[in-house]
Amino acid sequence: MTWPTLAVDETVADLTRRHAPVAACLSGGIDGATAAAYAFSNLRANGYQGPFIGIHSDLGRVEHTDSQPQCQRLCDQLGIELVVVRRQSGDMMDRWLQRWRDNVNRYSQLLCVKLVLPWSTASMRFCTSELKTAIICRELVQRFPGQTILQILGIRWDESPDRAKAPICTPQPKLFSKTLGTNGYSWNPILAWEKEQCFEYHRAHGLSIHEAYRHGMSRISCIFCILAKLSDLVAATANSAYHDLYREMVMLEIISTFSFQSKRWLGDIAEHLLTDEMRWGLAEAKRKATLREAVEKRIPKHLHYTRHWPTVMPTWEEARLLAEVRCEIAAIMGIEMSYTEPDAIRGRYSELIEEKARRDEEKQRAEARKTLSAA
Repeated sequence: MTWPTLAVDETVADLTRRHAPVAACLSGGIDGATAAAYAFSNLRANGYQGPFIGIHSDLGRVEHTDSQPQCQRLCDQLGIELVVVRRQSGDMMDRWLQRWRDNVNRYSQLLCVKLVLPWSTASMRFCTSELKTAIICRELVQRFPGQTILQILGIRWDESPDRAKAPICTPQPKLFSKTLGTNGYSWNPILAWEKEQCFEYHRAHGLSIHEAYRHGMSRISCIFCILAKLSDLVAATANSAYHDLYREMVMLEIISTFSFQSKRWLGDIAEHLLTDEMRWGLAEAKRKATLREAVEKRIPKHLHYTRHWPTVMPTWEEARLLAEVRCEIAAIMGIEMSYTEPDAIRGRYSELIEEKARRDEEKQRAEARKTLSAA
């Protein structure tokens, strides 16, 4: 069978010709595995002798039980090393839980005017940026000092409108280190492939496939992914090994009053797995979410923060409105609250506006010093 041509541009061709290190990012999914296997086969056939490794970021208890083993099986079949990295301060579930605690504290201290959800979102994928990209790039920089690194990703054009715009190769800033003398690029070698071709390639070459596909999953990421289709969430709840995680995530929905996906509560997917107390708590969370959203809509948009900072000083009447809103949210959510009086709120806004101005001035001075130094 003829497979689509390996996607290569001048940058990739030059780096592989000079045997730059190549690291294939693996999650256990079919796309990343195909990108790794096809690129490895093509590079070796064309005389590439540089270091080629697989690298996997372990997301902890939110990860399929077969993900790391699948990455290892693939690397064993290719004859390459698998490097496994992890977030040292906790896994993905810990990150969501800590984010909620931090956001409640920020709200109490008037560092935001609306409560912020604990979950990642399609537009705020810190799950990928923090627990995958940043940790993987840090490892690669330390592993290959003084070199330009190629990081392989399993991105395909037909996955989504956004990915349809993906280039063959793009600079990866997190692979740049002045201290260790590294630079790097993200390379997308299977852009023109279709999903079924990836499965066909694996079958044709006797490569292992993640077991979750056989259990009805359409993609491999977290067990319960913020981007998952309903069918994938249902398929995940069918695996008894994931029931404890399911209940833990639903508990965070209950505590926070924020649904896991913008229009879907995870707790609705498999109510039979919840206790009676949790089912009652989920109904209460939905009721509180409706009340919270209605109260927060009363906040004038110009009083919302921009990039975590206020931009205008509220009038006394506006501060009185904010005080009322904060007291009502505190009652709905059952949280302790500071800055619940108009004068205190205006004082807090003043402090934050001054702090932002001070930081901007310091940043401008630092940039001016950098410009002078470069000259």
